[in-house]
Formats: sequence, structure tokens, C-alpha cells
Amino acid sequence: MDAGTVTFLLVFLIGIAFLFDLLNGMHDAANSIATIVSTRVLSPFVAVLWAAFFNFSAYFIGHHFGFEAKVASTIGKGLIDPDMVTNSVIFGALMGAIVWNVITWRLGIPSSSSHALVGGIIGAGVAKAGFPAIVWGGLSKTLVAIVLSPVTGFILGVLLIVAVSWAFVRANPARTDGLFRKLQLVSSALYSIGHGSNDAQKTAGIIAVLLYANGYYEEFTVPAWVVLSCFTIMGIGTMLGGWRIVHTMGSKITRLTPMQGAAAETAGAMTLFGATYLGIPVSTTHTITSSIVGVGSARRVHAVRWGIAGRIVWAWVITIPAAAIMGAVFYLIGAQFM
Repeated sequence: MDAGTVTFLLVFLIGIAFLFDLLNGMHDAANSIATIVSTRVLSPFVAVLWAAFFNFSAYFIGHHFGFEAKVASTIGKGLIDPDMVTNSVIFGALMGAIVWNVITWRLGIPSSSSHALVGGIIGAGVAKAGFPAIVWGGLSKTLVAIVLSPVTGFILGVLLIVAVSWAFVRANPARTDGLFRKLQLVSSALYSIGHGSNDAQKTAGIIAVLLYANGYYEEFTVPAWVVLSCFTIMGIGTMLGGWRIVHTMGSKITRLTPMQGAAAETAGAMTLFGATYLGIPVSTTHTITSSIVGVGSARRVHAVRWGIAGRIVWAWVITIPAAAIMGAVFYLIGAQFM
């Protein structure tokens, strides 16, 4: 292909990556705002602005602490051998993830955008070069995180709500409610920072390996402009919101008080900060959902609508294989033109 065609394809694929990032922000808006909306601490409109601001600020916080590119590196070179990545592989990975996100978004199912992207990458990579293309160490780390992140969120949610409930057992209920309405602003901000830190890096990793595959860098690297662009676009996506999923996360799983909402968000934020520091691309959806279930079940087991929770778990189970199949199909389509 001539230089003009290569440049056009690169710009086109970066555009698709930004579209995925935007949809990721929309799809996962519920992760950041569902609890604070369901407890009526903030209105939906103000809540999405609040979450979007802290999604974006996560770039500067991550840069300050030196872990803004760890998850991006795992996505870019830790799942598929970067030397086997082509434009059609990136096209297949992104389109597989996008289509699955749109399907689950329309159905109001809080599936994982992160694992949709992982599935898309694996499916497209295997369709291109077979199973030797997979970096098994990075994939196994991600698969382990699928189990550990919701378990961690659940346990932390239970422990936090038990500890807080015990500490405030003799406190004035009205004053306690007022206090946790203020604290929930802090916990929601922390969760949004954790969400932005982990999720925006995933798209950055895709764009970075795309630039490497097209010869723009001699070795895999994640440019600062790529990371900043992804954080910005994810913030915009969060502002657009995902109201169907907000309803499922905020009220269908269990009813929350401000105290419970703060506990769930704090548990989720702690899990995400740890995963981001370790460079593990976890699901923010898994994390906050399990934290909400943990907080709700600590009150009483029947407080959780387990039928809804079970439907969400099934969406988690099928996300990676479904997105992988779609990624492989779109790779085969892209290979005809790229």
C-alpha cells in the first residue's frame, strides 16, 4: 500500500479506537454514578459531570504516581505478541468489542467493556496467527483477575459496611445519613479516579501497539498524547451516560442507603487502585457490582435480587468468548481490505 493509504488506515483505526473509548465511558458510566444516583445524593446530570471530571483527572494522578501506562502495556503487548499485530487484527479486536458493548448496552446488561476488548484481541489474534500468537502469561493474569476482582470487591464491601455499621450503631440516624451523603461524594470521586485509571489505559494500549505495528516506533511505547486523548474521550463518554445500565446497577440489584453506597464505592476504588498499580486490566463493572452485592448481602441475604445478579454473572461468563468470536469474524472481514 502507498503511504497515503497507510496513513488513512491508521487514522481510521485510531478513530475506531476512540469510538470504543467513548462507548466504554458511556457503557461504564453506571460504574461511577449508579450508587450516588440511587441514594439521591446527586442528580443524574450532576453525577455524570462529577464522574467525568474525576475520570479525566485520573490521568494526572496516575502520572504523578508513575503508573499511568502499566495497564496500557499489558493490553498492548501482554495478550498478543505485538510483532503479530496488523491493522486487520486491531480492526477485528475493536469491532468485536464495540459490537458486544452495543448489544449489552441496548439490553441494559452491565457486562465488561474491558473483557470485551480482551476477547476481541484474543479472537482477532488467533484468527491471524493461531494460538501461538497469545502471550499466555498476560492472558492468565487477566483471567485470574476476572475471578479475584469481584471476590475482592465483595469481601471489601462486606467488611467495610460491617465496620461502619458497628462504628455508627449508636449514632443519630439523621446525622449519620447526612454525614455519609457528604462522604459519598468523596467515595464516588475515588471510584471514578480508579475507573479512569484502569479503563482509559486499555484503549491507549491498543493505539500504542497499532503505532508500533505501523513502524512509528522502533519498540513498543505508550506516548503521552495517546494516554491523554483516551482519558479525555472516556470523560466525554461518561458525561453522555448509560442510563439503562445505571438503572440496573443502582436499583435493580439492591436498594442502597448513603452509608452502603459509600462503602460499595470505597471497596470498588480500593480494588481498582491495587489492580492499576499492578498493571492488571480488571473489569470496573465486575468490581462495583460485586461490591454492591457484598454491601447488600451484609444487611441480609434477601436484600439482594439474586436473579438480576445471576443474569449479570452470565453476561460476564460469555463476554470474552462472545467478543472473541466477533473479533475473529471482523478480522477476517478486515483482512480483505487491509
